[in-house]
Amino acid sequence: MLEKIKQLDTELFLYLNGKHNTFFDPIMYWASDKLFWIPFYLIIIFLLVREYKKQSIYILISIGILIALCDQIASHLIKNAVQRLRPSHEPILEGLIHLSKAGPGGQYGFVSSHSANAFGLATFLILLLPKKYTPLKWILGFWAILVAYSRIYNGVHYPTDVIVAGLIGMILAYLVFKIYSKVKLKYS
Repeated sequence: MLEKIKQLDTELFLYLNGKHNTFFDPIMYWASDKLFWIPFYLIIIFLLVREYKKQSIYILISIGILIALCDQIASHLIKNAVQRLRPSHEPILEGLIHLSKAGPGGQYGFVSSHSANAFGLATFLILLLPKKYTPLKWILGFWAILVAYSRIYNGVHYPTDVIVAGLIGMILAYLVFKIYSKVKLKYS
């Protein structure tokens, strides 16, 4: 069963990674670049401060804890425990993969910390923000999917790497949001 899943994962990876073209190559490269998103993060921080005033400090601390959890669990705990080679390091896939100019990444890829972080942040903000921010919630969902897909497109993650990471990010976001909500209720 596990071999069948791995085979399907590889086939889906090769299909999706094989859909590259000169128009999307730079878009997907930048979608995976953490520094590229700094203006986006600054806009989110501005909106949070404007919406929540003094309360925003607790929200930003919660987000910091969430991102640290997502990143450490994905990058260190799971990757080191599972030690699944990235497709870009898999010898049998050599010559079949389209890699972006960012290169092959680290040796292990299960799970994607980019995807865990993006889905964690998006989910937390979707749960937090009031209804008037519905358009931003859709943008956050699209952004998380874009970041996750870019990891496959750029040749450094299998689909299961980003799907499982997305689920981890969403679960952690839900838990951090619930803790934030209980602490806020207790001290307001």
